Formats: sequence, structure tokens, C-alpha cells
Amino acid sequence: MLKKYCLGFVCIIFLGVVISCTTSKKSEIPQKIVSESAAYKTINKPAPKQKSDVPLTAETAIPFLKRYGEKHLDNKVRVETPLGSFDILLFEETPYHRANFIFLTKQKYFDGTYFHRVVKDFIIQGGNSDNTDTGQKRRKIGKYLLPPDTRKGFKHHRGVISMPSSEIENPHKLASPYEFFIVQKSPGAYHLDGGYTVFGKVIKGMDVVDAINALPTDKREWPETNMRMRVTVLAN
Repeated sequence: MLKKYCLGFVCIIFLGVVISCTTSKKSEIPQKIVSESAAYKTINKPAPKQKSDVPLTAETAIPFLKRYGEKHLDNKVRVETPLGSFDILLFEETPYHRANFIFLTKQKYFDGTYFHRVVKDFIIQGGNSDNTDTGQKRRKIGKYLLPPDTRKGFKHHRGVISMPSSEIENPHKLASPYEFFIVQKSPGAYHLDGGYTVFGKVIKGMDVVDAINALPTDKREWPETNMRMRVTVLAN
């Protein structure tokens, strides 16, 4: 009787160990599955959307152009017009203006804009148009102004490219980033020194600038023959 009792007791203990082990193994399986599932979700979690740099604002434009200029070192562009093309060298000494012009060129902002103001024996001014797509481009890129950078020693010699003041009245002569003018007057337009930022010069094709300057204009100083432009970045 004692032997049967002992045998039964042993069987009960053995059965308890087996059930305990089985339960323990089963309890590990869901944890492993949960762990792998969490890892899968982590690995395949969509990357957070990067905040777009554009449209630029008065607060973000200068920091953006600083970063952009450090990354994009291009300093030559070609301006194509119905009368021919000319090449411009952008000065490294005016980094924000150089970066801005390269940025707008790569955004294809200037393509389809005009030389909309021609003053005989003085300047040709470009970067604007009366087309709706130009306004749409500006809204997409942003509303901002550039600070003057007039202390680098550059003068308004014939052939330089400079930045006009904004149409908005401001005491610091902040410049419209979307327009530019080229001095055609010989030997230069030195009364502009100190008031406008020279940021480049024509290095090839000045005869095309002369041809545009010679065009008849209407009362708004808009050439009677539309001078659309296309601007591209040249390899350094």
C-alpha cells in the first residue's frame, strides 16, 4: 500500500513538472512574437516628413541661403535672350546674393521672365513679368528681402550686375531677391555706389547687353520687343 502511494505521489510530481515546463515554454512564445512585432513596426515606421525650406520668409531666408551657399558653390550663369546670350560671374564676396541667384536659377524662376525695364545708356533690368506664372513661382519660393552688402569695394562699373531696392519703402534699402539690373553705361553708374549691392559682372557677351539697351521702349520703359530670358548655371 505504501509502495503504491509513493509511486502515485512520484507520478503526480512528475506530471506537475511536465505541465509547469510546458506552460513556461508556451508563455515564452507570445513574448517573443510581441518583441519581433514591435521590432518590425520600429524598423518599418515611416520616416517623419522633413519640413520644407520653401516658401522662404523674412526669418528663414538668410539662414537658408547661408546653408545653400555652402553646399552649392556655383558662380557662373548664362542668360539667353532672343538677341543672344551673355555669361555672368557671381562674386564670392557677396555670398547671400550669389546663393540667392543660384538658388532661383536652379528653381527655374528666371525662365520666362523678361528684361522688363530698359533705360537707354544706363541699365537693363530683368527678372519680372506680367504673366501669372511668375507670381505663382514667387508665392511658391517665398516672400523675403535681401540685406544690402555694399562694403566689399565693388563699384557700379559698366557690365556689373546689381540688386535693385524693393518696391516696398524701407530705410535700409533691402533688395528684391527676384530682380537684377546690369549697368550698360560707360564707364559706369557710380552714383549708385553704396546704395545697391554689386554681386557679379558680365564676363562674356556684353554686346548682347548693348543690343537690349538699344531697343525702343514704351512709356513704362518696357522694350517694345519682348526680351524673355532663360538662365542656366555653368560648370565651374
